[in-house]
Amino acid sequence: MSSQTTAAAPPGGPAMGQATGAVSPRTWIAVAAGMLGAFMAVLDIQITNSSLKDILGSLSATQEEGSWISTAYLVAEIIVIPLTALLTRVFSLRGYMMGTTALFLLFSTLCGFAWNLESMIAFRMLQGFTGGALIPMAFTLVMSKLPPQKRATGMALFGLTATLAPAMGPTLGGYLTELYGWPSIFYINWVPGVLLIAGIAYGLDKEKKQLDQLWNADWLGIGLMALGLGCLTVFLEEGNSKDWFDSAFIVTFAGLAIFGLLGWIVTSATRAQPFVNLGLYGRRNFLVATGLSAVLGMGLYGSAFLLPLFLGQIAGYSPMQIGEVIMWVGLPQLFIMPFVAKLSSKIDNRILCSFGLLLFGGSCLMNAYMDATTGYDQLMLSQIIRALGQPFVMLTLSNFAMNGIAPKDMASASSLFNMTRNLGGSIGIALLATALTQREHFHSARLGESVTSFSLATQERLNAMTQAFIGQGFDPANAADKALKAIDGIVRRESFVMAYNDGFFLVGCILLSCIAILWLSDKVKSPSGPGGGGH
Repeated sequence: MSSQTTAAAPPGGPAMGQATGAVSPRTWIAVAAGMLGAFMAVLDIQITNSSLKDILGSLSATQEEGSWISTAYLVAEIIVIPLTALLTRVFSLRGYMMGTTALFLLFSTLCGFAWNLESMIAFRMLQGFTGGALIPMAFTLVMSKLPPQKRATGMALFGLTATLAPAMGPTLGGYLTELYGWPSIFYINWVPGVLLIAGIAYGLDKEKKQLDQLWNADWLGIGLMALGLGCLTVFLEEGNSKDWFDSAFIVTFAGLAIFGLLGWIVTSATRAQPFVNLGLYGRRNFLVATGLSAVLGMGLYGSAFLLPLFLGQIAGYSPMQIGEVIMWVGLPQLFIMPFVAKLSSKIDNRILCSFGLLLFGGSCLMNAYMDATTGYDQLMLSQIIRALGQPFVMLTLSNFAMNGIAPKDMASASSLFNMTRNLGGSIGIALLATALTQREHFHSARLGESVTSFSLATQERLNAMTQAFIGQGFDPANAADKALKAIDGIVRRESFVMAYNDGFFLVGCILLSCIAILWLSDKVKSPSGPGGGGH
């Protein structure tokens, strides 16, 4: 199989510098530009989270309606990722990357100019559709333009975009909103976007477009895929706020998702040339890697969902203060990733990935014992441990997924691997949002059983608080009422804290249980060119 290692170029020309192993500065500029694109696309999933209150205020929308701002982006992104392989063949890697980035910048700017909720949702969807393609294309650039021995470095850079961006999104969003207002979170895309277009224009050779592939494409399969993945994402994102299967809306989307996904699988199996090769899931290493990639997405987006919520609701942090806490998941990764890239070529990647899952899962379990006073100082250690673990998981899973993949399947493998991680993120957030709601009700009921007017401790606390309010100048009736409300507030706050702890405990247990599944895959070390080395 080693004869394949020099043939990892997409249709349209040989991979630059692969025969000798030397990589020209031009190629590195193209790869770096691709990473910038992936970082920007992942960042934009989360960037509206900390600014949502301001956005909804100026668009006169409710919190529930506002959830569609991120759902619309996610739906479009998850649909375009599997399409990337086909669109890259049609428009060429260079043409498609430059074109889709230009459109992404246009729709980002329109998001900043949105005049009502409907226009914002429409522009966010178009932004997701043009930005989503940048994620798998960055991955494809590493696999097709770098020789096997340089791929660990490329994978390390890609890993940073996937793990840093979810942590940095709320931070950057909160910071920009506080300083320049919420439209700035969309305008900021112009900085990396223009650099990306320039980098790709300089770093990649022009290739011939193959527009005829559009007419011969499996449009039935594409339609079913869009229906299945789109409806599945809506089902996951909106399920909790609409009480899952008690809502006819959610039941409809669940049915359409099943129909679309099953139809996609059937048409893909019966076509000689499917637009993306689902048969790759039949390879054990790829299946294990993509399954774990979904769990990684669950952990990445799940922890990035829980912690800002906890800090905002319980600790009363501002978006900028939340950003300062979350920053510690990002910063150490910049220094760890090159070290992990070196280790990945010397040590069995299953050992490295297990170590990463242990750290990542352990850091979530550390967050399962928070109380109402937990803040920046108490969270620092768990954040740093999480930052140390994530690169070990991300980089090694990329190696497992791409090990032994033939050059013609590179774009498909990249699309499926990245699609699965994003889907895992949606599943994780849906699971945690539901768990938060249910566990808060559960703990509230349990605490309510203990905190009754018949309980001596409650009576003493109520009397003490009533006296304190009387001391502040309230009349006895008002003071007693305020004391009751304060006790009720404490019960609600404590039940929420316990629910957040349960959420982190759940994520931690899922991540740790994956260590056993990981050992079902074959031994891999990088550099592992497609088919080269690593068995």
